[in-house]
Amino acid sequence: MGTPTGSDRLLRGAVRHTAGTTAALLLCSAAGAACSLAVPALAGRTLDLLLRHQPAAESWLLWTAVLLAAEVLLETGSVLLTQLANARATAWIRLRALGGLLDTAPHRAAPHSGGDVAARLCVNATDSGTAPAALATSVSSVLIPVGALVALALVHLWTAAVFVAGVPLLLLLLRAFATQSSDSVGHYQRAQGAVAARLAEALGGARTIAAADTARHEEERVLAPLPEMTRHGTRMWLVHGRAVARSGVLLPLLTTAVVAVAGVGLAAGEVSVGGLLAASRYAALAAGIGGIAAPLGTLVRARSAGRRTAELADLAPMSYGSAALPPDAPGTLELRGVRVTRGGVTLITDVTLSIGGGSTVAVVGRSGAGKSTLAAVAGRLTDPDAGAVLLDGVDLTELSRSELRGATAYAFARPVFDGGATPTVGAALAAGSGPARSPAPPTSVRDAATDACADTFVRLLPLGYDTPVDDAPLSGGEAQRLGLARAFVSQGRLMILDDATSSLDTATERQVEAALATPSRACTRLIVAHRVSTAARADQVVWMEAGRVRRSGPHSLLWEEPEYRAVFMAEAEPVDTPGRSTGLPDVPSESAGAGAAPETARTGAVPKTARTGAPSKTARTGAPSKTARAGAVPSSAVPRAGAGE
Repeated sequence: MGTPTGSDRLLRGAVRHTAGTTAALLLCSAAGAACSLAVPALAGRTLDLLLRHQPAAESWLLWTAVLLAAEVLLETGSVLLTQLANARATAWIRLRALGGLLDTAPHRAAPHSGGDVAARLCVNATDSGTAPAALATSVSSVLIPVGALVALALVHLWTAAVFVAGVPLLLLLLRAFATQSSDSVGHYQRAQGAVAARLAEALGGARTIAAADTARHEEERVLAPLPEMTRHGTRMWLVHGRAVARSGVLLPLLTTAVVAVAGVGLAAGEVSVGGLLAASRYAALAAGIGGIAAPLGTLVRARSAGRRTAELADLAPMSYGSAALPPDAPGTLELRGVRVTRGGVTLITDVTLSIGGGSTVAVVGRSGAGKSTLAAVAGRLTDPDAGAVLLDGVDLTELSRSELRGATAYAFARPVFDGGATPTVGAALAAGSGPARSPAPPTSVRDAATDACADTFVRLLPLGYDTPVDDAPLSGGEAQRLGLARAFVSQGRLMILDDATSSLDTATERQVEAALATPSRACTRLIVAHRVSTAARADQVVWMEAGRVRRSGPHSLLWEEPEYRAVFMAEAEPVDTPGRSTGLPDVPSESAGAGAAPETARTGAVPKTARTGAPSKTARTGAPSKTARAGAVPSSAVPRAGAGE
């Protein structure tokens, strides 16, 4: 026997999960099938007794009525149990798929777009959830025609023989239906997922589409898989229609042949009038073997949908250990020979760092240098392909999940708040305390929001901290401040800010950095930085280039290198609207005078132009200075001997 596929394992698990409901459905449908098989015999016997004017006819008629009523009740119960089994199986499959998606590393889930995931969790999971009930009802679908065939043989042997002669044609019909349906359904579901994925992308970029006036183009892009979907959908219904049409011709012919043979038996005195009635009814029930096409089609769709759902459920989970971090440790972070490769592309390689506990480290570099990958590895959002990451001497892979997540806090450029798990703004921030701890008290939440410069606008919301997350109108900067506040709530020893202040103005960013530096937030801070002011205030700067650490050290020393300064120039270009802060590096203009050591180089502080928010001449015009164009180091950026210590 071959190894079961992911789809088969998932569906078997759904059957086990709904075993009680499915067993009740099986018993109910089997009892209903038994009633269906008993009614023709009782009706035939009743008719014979009535024709002979026997007094026992009334009792047989009563039993026939009782069985008919029981058949109706059992059929109703089967429908209710079918819906219950479908709901439970669908919920279980959906949770398994969602759990696989959430438990795996982000890079493994990345190939599945939001729309595709939605289609798999909604449409495909629903189709997969019909498997247990379809499996139970298919048993009764087989039981009735087989029982009816046996009953035909008991009524008159030749009636059963005539029907058996047509069974091979029915089996060929069912086999062709199952084979052709499986192929069509699989292609249809893939095209359906492609449409859902493209639609989700279009909804996410709705403002860009409106601004660029490309709605028509996006409509064509989203609906591009529709012809393929239509083709396979049409083929699917044609297969079903042909099967119904062929069975619609074959089954009445078989029924007619059986009744004709029973009629001949009646004329020969071998079959009674009641036997003829029973034979005609059993012929119709035996012909119902074609009715197995319905549950069979459901199983085909469920198995095909199960393949797509199982791809999420079977995503490799991140493994965790059971170790704990040493108490009262400072949060020393070490990366030893770390290499990360994704899709055949090496993102970072041979990264070895040691970050002292309680220090602030800024990670800088051009786009694609590997900054976010380094941040992901540092807090184990992904595992390196080589090397190790240690926190206070313990390999992150050896920590338990709750220990790891309780010790690390993240803030991102685009934080996400789940209105279902944390319905209010206050609850969303309180959840930052980590999975192993109780939600933070309101006072801690407000303190964290104040430090993140979020308390003021949160209080202006309709219900303040009790405002539902889904009803809170947040700008990009406000969302970032809430993300920072959620990270501040954590009492962990490592905080990682991955471009988490990109939407903040300079003054707000300084307040946030000042809050980070307070003794109450004594933890190690790793900040992916794009602004020179952030790098200047860090204890150490890690300069990334092409996936490697080019240099690390104080900002004041790295600033002496033109290529390091060019990193911030690259991040600042192109210049935005004149008069706005552009994020250009705080390099003094040439008017500062030759030989004058800039304040930035000496102390790491931000020059006056950055402090006041007034753009320099370079920022206003968007043109780099003469020395910057030439690639030379401006004299005003070169510290005097002894400066920068």
